[in-house]
Amino acid sequence: ILICERIDISDAWQFPQGGLEPGETHEQALVREMMEELSLAAEDYEVLEKKGPYRYEIGGGRMKKGCHGQEQQYFLLRLLSPDAHINVDTPGREFRSWRWIEPAEFDLRWLPVMKHKVYRAVLRDFFGVNAGGAVQTNE
Repeated sequence: ILICERIDISDAWQFPQGGLEPGETHEQALVREMMEELSLAAEDYEVLEKKGPYRYEIGGGRMKKGCHGQEQQYFLLRLLSPDAHINVDTPGREFRSWRWIEPAEFDLRWLPVMKHKVYRAVLRDFFGVNAGGAVQTNE
């Protein structure tokens, strides 16, 4: 799987992700976010599966864009183009680097605790694996 290291937090790896713009479908947001974050056009990949919704709360009374959490749809994609097409050096850059790993190698310690439950579910639902690293038992 492709994971990306956040530009603002060293050793914080995650899946590329993004939010919906007003009036956008999930599929339209996917195309836009893949171009914005990875410089990949729709012809560079194919969609194999879509699953969700997955939900998490930010916690501590905090909000982001007026919400206390997020509801997410996840897509499983196959890269059709060479790896050289992946470029995280984009306007509004969010990631410093990217790499491929096996799904079972994903380490939950790379993420804020609030995202652990969702990532465990996504890794289980798409790949049948349990995520490693620190796991909160009260989620």
